[in-house]
Amino acid sequence: MFKKTFVAVIAAFFTLISANSCNSIVGSPNSSNSSDSTENPLSKNGEGIQQDTVKLMDILDSLNKGKIQFPALDSINKIDPKQAKRMLRDSIYRELNKKDKHIYLTFDDGPLIGSSAIDSIITSKDIKISTFLVGKHAGMSKRLKRDFDRYMNNPLVDCYNHSFSHAANKFHVFYSNPDLAVADFEKCESTLGLKHKIVRMPGRNIWLFDDVRRVDLTSGSQTADLLGINGYRIYGWDVEWKINGLSGKPVQSVEEVYGRIRNMLGNKSTLKPNNIVLLMHDDMFQNKKGQQLLSNLIDSLKQHKDYKFDFIANYPIKY
Repeated sequence: MFKKTFVAVIAAFFTLISANSCNSIVGSPNSSNSSDSTENPLSKNGEGIQQDTVKLMDILDSLNKGKIQFPALDSINKIDPKQAKRMLRDSIYRELNKKDKHIYLTFDDGPLIGSSAIDSIITSKDIKISTFLVGKHAGMSKRLKRDFDRYMNNPLVDCYNHSFSHAANKFHVFYSNPDLAVADFEKCESTLGLKHKIVRMPGRNIWLFDDVRRVDLTSGSQTADLLGINGYRIYGWDVEWKINGLSGKPVQSVEEVYGRIRNMLGNKSTLKPNNIVLLMHDDMFQNKKGQQLLSNLIDSLKQHKDYKFDFIANYPIKY
């Protein structure tokens, strides 16, 4: 019975795909109470597929995590399970390729020299950006306070939490005491009056939101978990435009960064398909050369009509 139902679901899925439907479900999750589990592919009266219940990206996520079962080859099922899995993934990819791609330009460590130029450039380009701010920087000078106010008052800029002290750049020590580390983020939130409980952890590419938990270095994991318990969402990045630690200038060319963004969106190698987070730092754009590079990158991305700039508070946008 399961095999017949599964084959019917697969057939219905491909029929819906060919008709440009993007919210069907296939397969059989291993566990009905998993946080990644999906609704029953059959309607309550058993007559066909439920539509608009689960996103394609949710199906792909379950597929990649091995939560969708495929029947073995036998007299009824003529499709090898590996081939069936590959066919399903390819079909989802084809549908996702038709959808918009969402780009999150994120800038860390502001306000710094370079912040005002970033604000001016993105305003002239009319695109949304996300800034992860260091609390103590806003009080270091009148100029940086003005730059912080520009960010906060610009509707194209969303401001988020990058800690108050930036761990004094001693990350292992900072994260060795999770309670003090969380207090540092809370101080940043209250000092700057941030409205979002969204964090990027200094020196760590850690993701923690919904059912996602991805940790790059274990020394930050306890702090991340405690932040999560306290209601914070933590976002890392898919691509970094690196800076030279001495000069503060961008390391990779615009063409390199642009090419990597295109490739990762194309091969679905970002954390969430059709969504890509780019990390930059405010002090990369202190001078005219760096500012022109940022402007050029934005122009390169804007030439794609299906690339949309968005705030990280909306991440991930699902299809």
